[in-house]
Amino acid sequence: MSLLYRVARLLDRVSPAPVAYAHCDIPCGIYDPHHAQMAAHTVVRMVDLINQLEKPGTSSTPEQRQEYTNKLARYIATKEQHSEIAKHEVRVLWGDYFKPDHLKTFPELNDLIWKALKAGSKARQEISLQAAEDLLKATNDIASIYWKTKGLETMRVKAPYPTERETSMGVPAPWTAERRTRGPARPRR
Repeated sequence: MSLLYRVARLLDRVSPAPVAYAHCDIPCGIYDPHHAQMAAHTVVRMVDLINQLEKPGTSSTPEQRQEYTNKLARYIATKEQHSEIAKHEVRVLWGDYFKPDHLKTFPELNDLIWKALKAGSKARQEISLQAAEDLLKATNDIASIYWKTKGLETMRVKAPYPTERETSMGVPAPWTAERRTRGPARPRR
């Protein structure tokens, strides 16, 4: 045992360091529900693509059957991967970002997170548009709460993705529904 180690142990016994608590793994980390929402949109898109696949008939060539099998396998793998990404991102927000004060303000948050995780599991296990849409709805609802904790208004807009479903966004106060009806702000001169 080195002298330095003994001195450090003695100092720790005489005057122990206070315990430091951080709200996240890397203090002041950057959190955003966007990744969960994007993953959920991807799950919806993969289910849409799977449902649009034309099954090869009895007169199909081996190449057509192989192409169908390859596309189906890729769509399913992507759907499962993004279901898990959505669940992971929701867990990070729940475990690292949301605090007890947020739960007081939004008492439905725990139940909503639980539903999102269950929807993610179901979307991963099944080829179900309803399960995929449930996951997307839950991630959008969580995003709305997240943005409200940041002091922003929220609005649902049609996402610019092939899913053509809604996505929840946080917007500064001037961009609320009233501003949307008047059009973009004009620069001041």
